[in-house]
Amino acid sequence: MTQELHIVGGGMAGSEAAWQAAHMGVNVVIHEMRPKVETFAHQTGNLGEMVCSNSFRSDDDEQNAVGLLHWEMRAANGLIMTTADEHRLPAGGALAVDRDPFAETVTAKLKALPNVRISYEEVTDLPADGQWIFATGPLTSPALGEAIQRETGAERLAFFDAIAPIVYADSIDMSQAWMQSRYDKGETEEERTAYLNCPMTKDQYEAFIDALLAADKTEFHEGETAGYFDGCLPIEVMAERGRETLRHGPMKPVGLTNPHKPDEKAWAVVQLRRDNALGTLFNIVGFQTKMKYGAQADVFRMIPGLENASFARLGGIHRNTFLNSPTLLDHEMRLRSKPNIRFAGQVTGVEGYVESAAMGLLAGRLAAAEILGKELPHVPQDSAMGALIHHITGGAEAKTFQPMNVNFGLFRPVDGLKGGRRGRKDRYKAYTDRAKAAWQDWLQNF
Repeated sequence: MTQELHIVGGGMAGSEAAWQAAHMGVNVVIHEMRPKVETFAHQTGNLGEMVCSNSFRSDDDEQNAVGLLHWEMRAANGLIMTTADEHRLPAGGALAVDRDPFAETVTAKLKALPNVRISYEEVTDLPADGQWIFATGPLTSPALGEAIQRETGAERLAFFDAIAPIVYADSIDMSQAWMQSRYDKGETEEERTAYLNCPMTKDQYEAFIDALLAADKTEFHEGETAGYFDGCLPIEVMAERGRETLRHGPMKPVGLTNPHKPDEKAWAVVQLRRDNALGTLFNIVGFQTKMKYGAQADVFRMIPGLENASFARLGGIHRNTFLNSPTLLDHEMRLRSKPNIRFAGQVTGVEGYVESAAMGLLAGRLAAAEILGKELPHVPQDSAMGALIHHITGGAEAKTFQPMNVNFGLFRPVDGLKGGRRGRKDRYKAYTDRAKAAWQDWLQNF
């Protein structure tokens, strides 16, 4: 076996694809344009850099589809999940990580593999030969985006992705804020106090909404449209949908008791989650924004406890590109018009770190199997991996295709189970039990 696997992009998907293929014995070249060619959102040249949140979301593998995806990736010796566990931070029932050491470790692990090398240059075309995986993510470079558009003949689809701000912990007024996970969720005291909470009265909330709606926002260039992904809406867009939207979304006050005023129920609560192991940085949960920098500082300092906040990073907004995968990719994520090329990660129309890495895991294994001349059965649709890949490669309606997080709505029903909210716990457990068995059976092929 002499053929190399070329992987373009060293984010979550590309890093996971390289790890999986290399462990199957294939020689891998990772093509990463950073740090030589920078992007709006990245801060380093490390592989696996976390750009937006530092959270991989729920780690519950029995009642949550994201947690199930975590389980499946761990079962497949996934680089991203293994490294996340090594750099885990308290986050209630979620899996959050210390982002810089996480990326440094991902980079070090891949560099340590003898059959992996990294080439730091920009790839701007779709090669006619060789085995390739394009995992360039939502920030695919303009030149490569144009090459993809020329090849597919389809207008490039895009939405706008917003980044939440990060605050220095020592600038937060703890005489107003307190540490508590919603409903005291978590098995340890550290987990039960993983979030920092800033309460608002009704008058403070109304004034905050007024300022949010009036603030200067980033303007779009001519010809651009703001087709946001609902799982990552800027807070101003949520506020525009109704004054109560934020209070029933990221600012909901439920499951929390203010120890400074235990008899007073907050009208709304802003939560911050620890962003590094030292506990010196906190990101404002759900506060992705397209406000201009000056406006952000003014508006966010209206939050009780953040009046003197110092920001390590303000929020931002960038264009996020993805393929109409149901029309362009086959069941193994190969481009129908150039089957030597696979796509993986967010560019395929999955949303989130976990989903992106999961599609990288599949692409890496499928490409390596093809290089090694090994035939594999289809990825089982009853697994979380299979539900996602089935959705993006044919299960979704092509005309209305939009980025999708993993969720139980993508799973085939289990016969004989009660529908509705009352039957949800048993139904989700049945989904996860069935998925784990199907995924373990598929892994036996390797």
